[in-house]
Amino acid sequence: MILDDHLIYEILAVVAEIPKGNVASYGQIARLIGRDKNARLVGKVLSISQYYGKYPCHRVVNHAGRLAPHFPEQKELLVKEGISFKENGCVDMLKHQWNYGLYSPL
Repeated sequence: MILDDHLIYEILAVVAEIPKGNVASYGQIARLIGRDKNARLVGKVLSISQYYGKYPCHRVVNHAGRLAPHFPEQKELLVKEGISFKENGCVDMLKHQWNYGLYSPL
């Protein structure tokens, strides 16, 4: 999969819509852009997002609520937004997963 600016901004536009106090999974974002099987692609884009502007990438976790392994500030940023964690250190997805039913892609 070749990353082009259109695809990158399509992913980042969805990330920008995640409300404070909510999280989305990589797979959820992939589904929203019509690329159901490309959760890893979403992760790749988020890893280079700083070159494209400021986006709330800390609000994206894996499907089980696990944080990004190379993003030590992620938990602190989420806690400041009121996100709660389970005993295993994962985000409580039942409480905080973004209900994007009202989201309409650009």
